[in-house]
Amino acid sequence: MADEDEPIDPSEVGEADAPPVEEAPYKLIFEANKCFGAGKCAEVSDNWELSIQTGIAQPNVYFFGEDDLDHNVRAAEVCPAKKDRGVIHVIDRRTDEEIAPDPNGDGTVSVDW
Repeated sequence: MADEDEPIDPSEVGEADAPPVEEAPYKLIFEANKCFGAGKCAEVSDNWELSIQTGIAQPNVYFFGEDDLDHNVRAAEVCPAKKDRGVIHVIDRRTDEEIAPDPNGDGTVSVDW
């Protein structure tokens, strides 16, 4: 567990309540505070919805398997927030690497808390 003064490790977010890695090897980390409601994610993925009341997107599930990987990766890749670096992050829970959007090209998690 991280010290209160240290930044949160994105790979640990949600893990306490997560299904087993074998069942859902991928997870989403969503920087909702930086979402500006473009809705691109909801256009390409059934997992994402844009709320008319809040103007913010939200995933239906945060943990998923291979069958839902492609459309969640696409949602992360099309997100225009953070100057096209995106606020949707698809993480491989087995390796803690960012699959998408991976703007640094090295698998490091690009969450900007």
